[in-house]
Amino acid sequence: MPQNQKQTEIEFFKSALAKDWVDIPCREILSWINQQNSITKTVIAQIPLEKMKLWRFEELTGNIVHESGKFFSIEGINVETNWGLVQSWDQPIINQPEIGFLGILSKKIKGILHFLMQAKIEPGNINVVQISPTLQATKSNYTRVHKGRTPLFLEYFNGQKKVEILLDQLQSEQGSRFLRKRNRNIIIEVYENENLNIPENFIWLTLGQIKQLIRYDNIVNMDTRTVISAIPYGSYDANTLRYFAAINYANSIDSHLLNSILNHELHLYSIDQIISWITDLKSKYLLKVSNIPLKDVAKWNYNGLSIIHEQNKYFEVIGTNIEIGNREIISWDQPMIKPIQEGIIAFIVKPINGVYHFLVQAKIEAGNLDIFELAPTVQCLTGNYRIGQSEYNVPFIAEVTNAAKTNVWYSAMQSEEGGRFYKEQNLNMIIEATDDFPVEVPENYCWMTLNQILLFIKFNNYFNIAARSLIAAVTF
Repeated sequence: MPQNQKQTEIEFFKSALAKDWVDIPCREILSWINQQNSITKTVIAQIPLEKMKLWRFEELTGNIVHESGKFFSIEGINVETNWGLVQSWDQPIINQPEIGFLGILSKKIKGILHFLMQAKIEPGNINVVQISPTLQATKSNYTRVHKGRTPLFLEYFNGQKKVEILLDQLQSEQGSRFLRKRNRNIIIEVYENENLNIPENFIWLTLGQIKQLIRYDNIVNMDTRTVISAIPYGSYDANTLRYFAAINYANSIDSHLLNSILNHELHLYSIDQIISWITDLKSKYLLKVSNIPLKDVAKWNYNGLSIIHEQNKYFEVIGTNIEIGNREIISWDQPMIKPIQEGIIAFIVKPINGVYHFLVQAKIEAGNLDIFELAPTVQCLTGNYRIGQSEYNVPFIAEVTNAAKTNVWYSAMQSEEGGRFYKEQNLNMIIEATDDFPVEVPENYCWMTLNQILLFIKFNNYFNIAARSLIAAVTF
């Protein structure tokens, strides 16, 4: 690995340790967010799908499309698989083939890497304003299909400006709602003497501050969480980690967690064994997804207002009229996905041979690019996880919902992506297992260290967005 890459990883790690930067303490950031909420006009109203301006039901298919042919569409799919209890179903899904930018601009301030974050309003946000990446834009947005303003700071991400790229990956979106959707997750660094004109709804934060804000309900949006989840901190041997502790990089971190983050020598399973586990599952199980007209999707009906499942579960497709005062275009209509049921996502962690391991699940979702993606131990984002009230059972749900408070590392309500999902939030948790929790687990589960997880995230489309959201919440 080039030396500059090693140095970048150390700079990321130092920024993650800077939890409450003296220039702007976390309590002031929360006040700043409240202020941004108070000064921006936002009106979101649900309207019948057929009344949306510039959107229509396609005559032959019933698909919901924009008159430009851009942005996204709501289509139908049929899913067939030999995995699980339910092996065939129809559903609506978002088809958005464009690859958008989720970009964060960074800069060293007083020797610590800071990230330029935006107080951004998305129509589906629970609490309106959330901490978002510097640039959060679909291709239709930044090519101005909507005839609005060009997104701020685009020139730093599209090659117009000379910058240092610190991270650049294609990562998947929600596989149960999007059809093979990916976004470009990118972090770039500008030179310290770069004179940036920072609007009042942007703020410089350390990585540690962002992670502290994730501990609050619905403050840091999904797009920020996915970008910072991929940040690498490096892989080291035990001698190097002792050196880190000696120079105060890591002496405040529990040794089990420090080894999980940075030690590449200690693990239950090797990288080759984990790859073989994933390959075996992909060879054994199938996922066939066929496009069908939205009007032919079985068990889903248009009731004159929205498209909803006949048993009133999963989600509904709604129409919205939106007014947001500080966007590139201030008023528009669009379809959105509105949840019906509550959800929970959680990692169970356990120290194995002195190193914290995360219990990872290989999970099939309709929109996955390659059959399985790696997910949290528990992920039931839109289903009802109560036993006897669903067509499937959720392994390890009791260990999560009945966990003692002393075993809860992290618990917060977090929103899904507010540009497409209307007021959807899920309980996010990280739980330390009890001593008697087994190391032996079902075939689609595997124990991995955080160091191994970060390595797999680097190679695109291994870890799903629910898992990445939780990885972002791990504080050091």
